[in-house]
Amino acid sequence: MAQSTGDMSGESHSEGWGIATFSNGKPFVERQAWAAYHGEHFERTAANIYAKTVLAHIRRASVGEPSLKNTHPFHVAPWVFAHNGTVPNFEHVKPILLAQTDPQEAKAIQGQTDSEHVFAFIRSCLKEARDSDVVSIIRKAVLSVEMCSHEIDPNARPGLNIIITDGQQVFGTRLGRTLYHVYRDGVVDCQICGFPHVHHDPRTAYRASVIASEPLSDEKWVEVPDRSIWSVAPDTKQILIAPLDLAQS
Repeated sequence: MAQSTGDMSGESHSEGWGIATFSNGKPFVERQAWAAYHGEHFERTAANIYAKTVLAHIRRASVGEPSLKNTHPFHVAPWVFAHNGTVPNFEHVKPILLAQTDPQEAKAIQGQTDSEHVFAFIRSCLKEARDSDVVSIIRKAVLSVEMCSHEIDPNARPGLNIIITDGQQVFGTRLGRTLYHVYRDGVVDCQICGFPHVHHDPRTAYRASVIASEPLSDEKWVEVPDRSIWSVAPDTKQILIAPLDLAQS
């Protein structure tokens, strides 16, 4: 809610919000086209969430009008997707990207955002290379989107911080926008409420990674290097980071 009012640079993100959770392997996505700080709906929704994987997004519209269809996260089974950033000159990049997108995935696009088109392209890449490493596929897909942008303007600087998850696996990139993470090996009290919002069996170990565009608490957040691709280890829940550029990997 604080980020919705104003982030670290003072920019408001008031053109929509969405939260995705998973239960029994199935996603549930709630989205609204108004600001998270407007009314009690976002606060009540967030406070009632208990899930092992949660993806939340607050929107600052750059491509596509504020509307429900343009609000993140986007969902096409089994994946849920959110994007922080902008593909410059998207009206010119769009036909190049769509030409490389599987027609069935393109048909699933409902809104006008660059984000949803990038999501469709990534799903196309995952469909074509089902037996390949997911990290490698996402790396190549994001670099392809950047290349499409540079075809229109060699000096363009796309913002491609993405997160994609099926509830069990979580993958993402940092390219051109800020990104931080913190690892928790125990239940943490909420700094707003003073108590934890966690339903957890104390007889088992608690582990969690939190990834966000900027630090959300007084914990020791670590900055993810720019031009990185990351995933969350399914066993330890620690974030694994690698270079995005193929030449460095």
